[in-house]
Amino acid sequence: MSNTNGPVPTERAKYGAAAVAHLTGELPNPFPRIMGPNAMKYLREIVDSGLSVDMLSRFESAFAEAYGVKHCIATPGCTPALAVLGAAFGFEPGDEVIVSPVTDYGTLMGLLVENYIPVFADTEPGTVNVSAATIEPRITDRTRAILVVHKTGLICDMDPINRLAQERGLIVYEDVCQAVFGEYKGQLAGTLSKAAGFSFDSEKTMGSDVGGCIITDDDDLAGQARFLGHSRGARQMPGFGRIHTARGYAHRMPQCTAAISLAQLEIIRPNVAHRDKMARLLLDLIGQIPGLTPLPIPDYVNVYSCWMIGFSIDPTAFRCTADEFGEQLAEEGIPGAGTGRYYLMPEALTFLREKAEAKAYPFSTPPASREFSYGADTCPNAHAFLENFVRWATFCEKYAPEHCELAAEIIRRVAERNRDRS
Repeated sequence: MSNTNGPVPTERAKYGAAAVAHLTGELPNPFPRIMGPNAMKYLREIVDSGLSVDMLSRFESAFAEAYGVKHCIATPGCTPALAVLGAAFGFEPGDEVIVSPVTDYGTLMGLLVENYIPVFADTEPGTVNVSAATIEPRITDRTRAILVVHKTGLICDMDPINRLAQERGLIVYEDVCQAVFGEYKGQLAGTLSKAAGFSFDSEKTMGSDVGGCIITDDDDLAGQARFLGHSRGARQMPGFGRIHTARGYAHRMPQCTAAISLAQLEIIRPNVAHRDKMARLLLDLIGQIPGLTPLPIPDYVNVYSCWMIGFSIDPTAFRCTADEFGEQLAEEGIPGAGTGRYYLMPEALTFLREKAEAKAYPFSTPPASREFSYGADTCPNAHAFLENFVRWATFCEKYAPEHCELAAEIIRRVAERNRDRS
């Protein structure tokens, strides 16, 4: 980007420990991460074997067993996991996939690379998640799938979504990057649909160095995902060697990442159980502060694998904006507190809006069946929610009851200081 005065300075996005290295405060920070006790043992196995040990398969088998599914395909991250799934479904350019508007670019990258058209369903009022009721109006004769996102770890109400999809002949799959080992009506998030993608990036709940995976019980889908995601779309021809019969990827999880992920898998269940307990305590305390509405946990969420915690402010109750409220929380000791408007993908993906406006491929007709537009006004519930939502992604397994009480006290102090008493 440039202007007549020269380049406009920009800062690249940071991830993992680098993204929070500057944060200060009285509450725990996820870094340094708590590591599974066998992490160094598994890493040493790789080195001592001269890279001949198959740690990748060991992790895949262990994760599949933990989830009670037939297949786990490990990837370098969550973005590649969902990209491989998008490719494996084999839809046509211009086909539509309905997805949540409140998410991260990683959810959408694979759709865009495959030239599918993302169609954003609005969220339910006052929440971060879509529902069957908000999805249904977005279904057309070009819809092929619904990609649900369990944002912050809160699981979407999947039974109605699955019923709707079955009635319309659509595939449902899940983005479980923030909800690892969360439970919906006694079932694990990720087992509630045809397939799911996970994240093990260092800041996530089951944090490795990087990493992700796909799970599914569908043999054909798993085979296609391995073919496209691990084998680069290549087959062996006798007397010749590799021939590439499809456009594939080298999205294999590195062996050292598999080693760390395997060690983290061994400690994840108590981690998630503790997060669930602390999140419910903290949100209950926040709910006692007038003018604040904690992120609601639906009754059907048995285990809230909380990666990000937050609440909404009533703008009529305070003399400050949500941004100012978040800034003051950070200054008072809650590291990383602030708003998250950038999660609104129809507004944040400016290149997508520009392509649609220009009717550039695949938004040209054909392959698109109609004109598309993107912006905050296309998902008014999600836009309104994020305007007044304050959150922090440094909530972690290190929280104890006293940290929840301290966080609530900081929030209470900021609320009282800014309360509109007119």
